[in-house]
Amino acid sequence: MKSDLTFAILLGGALVPDERVRTLVQGARAIAADGGMAHAAALGLKPELWVGDFDSTADDLLARHSGVPRQAFPAEKNFTDGELAVEEAIARGATRLILVGAFQGARTDHALAHLMQAVTLAERGLNLVLTSGTEEAVPLLPGSLTLDLPAGSLMSVIGFSDLGGLSLLGVKYPLQEADIAFGASRTISNVVTGPMTASLQSGRALVLARPHDFSGS
Repeated sequence: MKSDLTFAILLGGALVPDERVRTLVQGARAIAADGGMAHAAALGLKPELWVGDFDSTADDLLARHSGVPRQAFPAEKNFTDGELAVEEAIARGATRLILVGAFQGARTDHALAHLMQAVTLAERGLNLVLTSGTEEAVPLLPGSLTLDLPAGSLMSVIGFSDLGGLSLLGVKYPLQEADIAFGASRTISNVVTGPMTASLQSGRALVLARPHDFSGS
């Protein structure tokens, strides 16, 4: 049986490099997307490739990582640097992706693109986690998943379509085969109470959690 091959994709969003993030990327191979190389040292990672147009990369960062092989692309292109890095990881055999620095940052459009891209990648059969250190997200497609989140963590389910038959267990406000309209706020701001399981009969969504934020408990 082929074992999972994990790649950490270093993106340009915000990152709090805590122990939870370091555990996620432990043993992973890494590819940096443009300014995402700034996260490499804090996580103890040495990317095997650096891709992008390098329009958001500081000169000192380029100098510090001059030994990392680069794939340079023009600024006017049809793909984001993050998407290029992801596709390169898949070409190298990735079955699991940790998108580091996937939230916040200077570009809301890029953050939204990362969230939507994660869902489409999950539909292609890849296992994904998105993280900023303060927030984590995993795609939720028809089927079920169990999440390792501390009790008291705030969590939400963000739908990218109408959701049919959504069930949530191990949370303060459980659901049992609920139908949720696209854009409805019913699945925002729940609280993890124990081992959490989410299942879905139809639709596409993300489970978004704040593992260190217990203010809702």
